[in-house]
Amino acid sequence: MTDADRTQSGPVADAPDESHSQGGGEYERSLAPLMGATYVVAGIAHFLAPKRFAEAVPPSFPRPVGLVYLSGIAEILLGIGVAIPRTRRPSAWGIVALLVAVFPANVHLARSDTLNDLVPDRLVDPARLAAWIRLPFQGVLIGWALRYAHADEAAATAER
Repeated sequence: MTDADRTQSGPVADAPDESHSQGGGEYERSLAPLMGATYVVAGIAHFLAPKRFAEAVPPSFPRPVGLVYLSGIAEILLGIGVAIPRTRRPSAWGIVALLVAVFPANVHLARSDTLNDLVPDRLVDPARLAAWIRLPFQGVLIGWALRYAHADEAAATAER
């Protein structure tokens, strides 16, 4: 997009820039629906295989299947919310909170023998590696959500 394109009026020019870097607004906005769809699909998966997801819940947590349903509902609602510009910022904060809340389950899955019962024997080692890789990747997902959670603040700062 050229400077002339940025100055003309229209839906894109009038839309708030949600990126932290200049000129990246359109690209950043286009990723919000992808983020939303990812969480909606993950949330639906919680209802398709709740007992499998419950295996990842640490044993000290109460009602694992109930927690799976609760997190599934949260993922669906927050995924829809982050895809809609009007609700994007609070939904992104909700995703950050959700990712922090489910982190103990990810740690439990990586550290326990739970994967032995969830995947075929030949896939246990790759699944365990994926579970360990998932732990730092959770930080990447949190960072991605924070970009949308802070988007309004960045736009307000840029206008000053």
